[in-house]
Order: sequence, then C-alpha cells, then structure tokens
Amino acid sequence: MAMVYQKGTVFESGKRVKRWYGQFRIYRIDRDGREVEKTRKVVLGPKSGLRKHQAEEKLREIIRRENGAPGAALARTVADDSVTFDWFVEQKYLPIRRGRWVRATRDKTGFEIKKYLVENYRDVPLGEIGLFEMQTWLNELAEKYSDSIVRHAFVNLRSIMKLAHKLKFLPENPAEETAMPVTRPVDRQTMTQEQIASLMSAIEDPHDLCLMCIGLFCATRTSETFGLQWKSYRGDRLMIESTAYEGELYRGQVKTKASRNSVPIPDDIIPIVEAWRQVCPDISDEALMFPTFGRKKRKSQKVPRRAKNFLKWRIHPIADKLKIRREVVTFQVMRRTLGTDLQKHGTMKDAQGALRHASIKTTADVYMQEIPASVRAAINSRTRAILDTQRSLLEKSACATRPNASKSQEVTFASA
Repeated sequence: MAMVYQKGTVFESGKRVKRWYGQFRIYRIDRDGREVEKTRKVVLGPKSGLRKHQAEEKLREIIRRENGAPGAALARTVADDSVTFDWFVEQKYLPIRRGRWVRATRDKTGFEIKKYLVENYRDVPLGEIGLFEMQTWLNELAEKYSDSIVRHAFVNLRSIMKLAHKLKFLPENPAEETAMPVTRPVDRQTMTQEQIASLMSAIEDPHDLCLMCIGLFCATRTSETFGLQWKSYRGDRLMIESTAYEGELYRGQVKTKASRNSVPIPDDIIPIVEAWRQVCPDISDEALMFPTFGRKKRKSQKVPRRAKNFLKWRIHPIADKLKIRREVVTFQVMRRTLGTDLQKHGTMKDAQGALRHASIKTTADVYMQEIPASVRAAINSRTRAILDTQRSLLEKSACATRPNASKSQEVTFASA
C-alpha cells in the first residue's frame, strides 16, 4: 500500500457564484488485488458562507472519512467499481470457504448463494451495497420465502461482507447492522404414535424395517443412517464414524464433534437390528449396514443408498396404503418427532443427548419446547381456581332461579 501524507487542495472556482472546491487522492483495489490511485473532486460550499480555513477543515473531514486520518502513514483502501458482488463471491469467497464445507453443505449453500444473493446483486459494485440496500432486500425476501431460506440468506450475506472487509475490499462491514426480518411461521411437522406403529407393522422386509427403526427410534441424521457400517453397531449402541450423501460414502466425516457421541439403541429395537444382521449377506466391519448396488463405473460394487430413492420406492407406497401423508415420512421429520416426544418422557437435556446437539439452544428452538413442571403446575393451579369459582357461581345462579322454590320464599321475596 502506498505511503501517503495528504491534506488535499482547496481552491475557489465559478464565475457568477464562487464556490470552494476540494481535491484529494483516494485508493482502491482492483480485481487483481492491485492498489489503484484516483483523484476525487468535491464541492465544499459557497465562498460567501464559508471561510477558507473552514473549507480546509471540511476537506480534512472528508479525507478522514474516505482514507483515514490526514497524515496517517497508510491510506485505507476499498474496492473500485470493477469489483462487483458476483465477482467477489466467485473469485474470493467461495474458493476460501469451500474447503471447510462437506459435499452436502457445498451443494446446498453454494446453490442458495448463487440463487438468492448473486442473482440479486449481479454486476453491482461491492462498495455500493450498503445497510439500506441489504436490509430492504432481506425484508422483501421475507415476504416471499420461508424462514429457513431467509435465515440462510441473512447468514451468508453477513459472512460474505465480513470477508470482504477482512480482505480490505471494504473499509467497513455494512452488514454488521443488518437484522433478521420477521418471517412466516415454520410448519414443523411430526408423526403421531399411531402412524409410527402402523408403519412398522406394515413393513415386512427386515432390511427396510431395521433402517426405518434406526431413523424412528435412534434419531440419526439422514447422512449418518445411510453411512452406517457394521463396525458402527456395538450391540446396544451405534458409533457414528462416517456419513453418506447422494450415494457416496465419506469415511471419517461427521457433521460436528458431538455427532461422534454414541447413539443408544432402545432395548426393544435391538432384536430388529439383530434380525437384519442374521440375514445380511455381508456383516464384515467395513461393510455397509444398508447397501445397494452401484451403477455405471461402480457396477457390481456395494454403495450407500440414496435417501430419496429409498423412501420413494420402498416406504412411500406403504405409507400411501396406510393413508399417511408422504411429507411426514422423511428422516428429518422422524428425528424431529423423537425430539418432540421426549418432552413427555424426559428432560430437554435428555433430548439434547439423544439428538447429539452441540448446543441445547438448537434442541429447544428447532426440535422441542420444554415446559418446566413448576410452570405447568402453576398454570394448572390458576386454571382450576378459576374453574372452581365458575362452578360456584353457576350453582348459586341455579339455586336462585330454581322453579320449585317454596311459596314462603316467594312471599318473603314479594314483601321485600
């Protein structure tokens, strides 16, 4: 970066109306990362209402705002107009971030960034995107899309602008002040106990029943379920060591550190796992618990199943016969159902352990809303007190209006 020391130049110009003008240097970064020096000219005000020393002070304030304090050894640099939002995302942000994402995140997050962010800010210079532009766009997005899409766009936008500031393409991060807008309520569907019981009763294949029971009663994630190997099965628990996505096995890759915690298998489900183990063709340690046959280059190989295909061809036809809506027969809904049902059978800490969440906030916000026993008792006590008062008033009213009241009472009332 260039060493600079500038106060700028103040001069007057104009024929009929004299004005003070200021001229100074600014520094920008082009697409190649090279520093570019430009000259900027600004109007400081009319000469009649502004003395020269006031104009000079005003210019120093502008220089301070644009390049840093006057006399500083280093000038502040920002992106020039050639650095557009889409160029920065494609050439800087994604190459840096991709290395930290697993394939599922890479596909999903990359698609969302391109669809909702890049398409909106394509060819817009990075320096022209301020707080107003970002917040109004998020507000408009919240009127059209669900909470998850808006929240992901909000997080991704803040992450992109933060990196742009860190790499010196922006003098400051305008996204720091953005706020998540109010979105439509999310319909977090769950399965009923009757639906789960009827579905289990209708599945006859031991492979399919074992796979579904692990999803229903062990709360494993989709990628974890289809990435299970027989070495993961430890009799009364599962140890998650690998994951699968779109038919590919990723050995040693899990979502979080907490994902490696052991997954307890309910005692009543262990016989179902053992039944599949007895008839499974390959139960060696490295063998997949739920394999299928590969195609094309992987022909004759055993590869992980694809979750959508498994549900579509093996489970959804059974759900249709039972009149269970297909949208609730997914592994995400199964996992959410377990977290929600545990509210009646344990504490939120128990649910966090079963779901293996690193943060209990995720368990509370997404999967279950625990109501402490003391709160429920207080609510019940107040409700009963009001209902008891209501019954007492109804009884008094019934006695006062009873038609077979004695004649002596009627006379007494009349004389009164």
